[in-house]
Amino acid sequence: MSKREFQTEVSQLLQLIVHSLYSHPEIFLRELISNSSDALDKLRHLTLVEDKYKALAGNGIDSPRIDLELDEAAKTLTLSDTGIGMNEEDLVSHLGTIARSGTKNFLAQLSGDAKKDSNLIGQFGVGFYSVFMVADKVEVVSRKAGEDKTFKWTSDGKTGFDIEEVTGDAARKSAGTSVLIHFNDEGAQYANGWRLTEIVKKYSNHIAFPIFLTYDKSEWNGEKKESIKTRTTEQVNAASAMWQRSKSELKDEDYTGFYKSITGDWEDPLFWFHTRAEGTLEYTTLFYVPSKAPLDLYQADYKGGVKLYVKRVFIMDDSKELLPQYLRFVRGVIDSEDLPLNVSREILQQNKVLTSIKTASVKKILSELKTIAANDPEKYAKFIAEYNRPLKEGLYGDYANRETLLDLVRFKSTKVDGLTSLTDVKSRMKPDQKAIYTITGGSESMLRNSPLLEIYKKKDIEVLLLDDDIDEIVFSTVPKYGDIDLKAVNKGAAGDDLKDETTPELTEELKPLLEKIKATLGDAVKEVRASSRLADSPSVIVSDEDEPSARMRQMMRAMGQKEMPEPEPTLEINPGHEIVKKLLADPGNAKVEDAAWLLFDQALLLEGVPLKDPATFVQRLNRVLNQSI
Repeated sequence: MSKREFQTEVSQLLQLIVHSLYSHPEIFLRELISNSSDALDKLRHLTLVEDKYKALAGNGIDSPRIDLELDEAAKTLTLSDTGIGMNEEDLVSHLGTIARSGTKNFLAQLSGDAKKDSNLIGQFGVGFYSVFMVADKVEVVSRKAGEDKTFKWTSDGKTGFDIEEVTGDAARKSAGTSVLIHFNDEGAQYANGWRLTEIVKKYSNHIAFPIFLTYDKSEWNGEKKESIKTRTTEQVNAASAMWQRSKSELKDEDYTGFYKSITGDWEDPLFWFHTRAEGTLEYTTLFYVPSKAPLDLYQADYKGGVKLYVKRVFIMDDSKELLPQYLRFVRGVIDSEDLPLNVSREILQQNKVLTSIKTASVKKILSELKTIAANDPEKYAKFIAEYNRPLKEGLYGDYANRETLLDLVRFKSTKVDGLTSLTDVKSRMKPDQKAIYTITGGSESMLRNSPLLEIYKKKDIEVLLLDDDIDEIVFSTVPKYGDIDLKAVNKGAAGDDLKDETTPELTEELKPLLEKIKATLGDAVKEVRASSRLADSPSVIVSDEDEPSARMRQMMRAMGQKEMPEPEPTLEINPGHEIVKKLLADPGNAKVEDAAWLLFDQALLLEGVPLKDPATFVQRLNRVLNQSI
């Protein structure tokens, strides 16, 4: 027997599950059944596509099922399947270790508040470890398909776990896994056949495999006028491919029940889209949007939740070939009548049938979202609160659906509270307005107070505040909305078309001052020029159309791109500002050099860019203050 310790993260998770999820202990059965279903799916697929597994037909593989056996007197429950099974290495990696960074990130977000953490754990999915809410001891006996050894994993959920090889009667005769649960005082309520049946119907009714429960069933004996117990085995779930049924046959509770059975979520989905296509291609899709975005949605190792079936036979999940990456939050199934049963991931990449299904599915999802946005703004607002950013990711890569995505994405604005659509922004444009204006490069509060907005406020023109960290990258690739240009106010010559007639022109008198400021700043700036976009501030930093802003360069360096070239921003000076007028009145003034650097440094600070030499900035500021007091 080998004694092992849990990985630190597993111990943390176990503590939280046992102490924070006390109000939902019944989910242990949902999680174990889902694991068994996945194991059956995997083995069934391997027997179709890999020769070494085809020889395993029989021994329960041809009639996959999940069995629950209850012993009320001993207060134990055994859950068995004929799935892929696990060897010693699998038992350690699956039941003793958390490898995914998303899990570690999830643990880092926990607050210590039991109620809050319960909700977080619910969004994340607690998996196998939820069994320790109801058990003081769990034994897992498993044999991996294609192997002849059986291993037993035992744990109390506290001190670690033991692993040993078992032989003789204790060994499994075929592939699969059995989980023996020794109920604790909390779990004793589940040592009841009726209660287990209700839980299976609630969470796992539409698992694709039959679930059988063996228990002592109480029946009334009329002759003897007494209740007698009979050992009974009954199928306790529907075991149907629910998505193949007609929409007219299904109720909301059918849809929500199936969603919970395939996701482990205990909240209802926000909405779902059920489609059956007939004709050249025959397929069925059932897509769900969770009410809350998964906590690890932005982790590199996040796995999507759409499963591919061929003629009701599970083929794979988490394939990026099923839906584009920006729709990775969508859960559900795609069931095709036209793909071969032995289709592989490699074949999928070039498969025209799946490409057609994927294209049609994306259009269907986006079309349904557009309909919801038009007909149920309140519900759509809940969707946007969770998934606005993934939709923006789609703008970067999904050119075919860009116009639809532009209609779906929502924006913060200088004109309205909350979020707004580009359609509404377009309706508010001034009669002579030539573009829709945006600003990127910082937090919402920083953007709202940016000097770059001054001329737009003065002209009462709306500007969209793109404060998401991906906005500058995404919207640099989106030049238009329909036939209207999208212009970033911190790029290029945006604002020239709004030039105020009262702003002094760049005359021969102003040129020497601009040249002196440029000479003072040297290579720190690409150019110094008069600004047509400032009203109240003396200076501002802008970037060329085709180069990242100073803020974006800073962010890219933080992400590890060390070889970023030094920025060459353009410094714009407001000719109408009192400071500039005073400098213009006395260009030989010794204060011009200090003023030039202060105008540049304060413009950087307003961009959210830290100064390279704060000490020199403070000395300069103190010097100017001393001279002015």
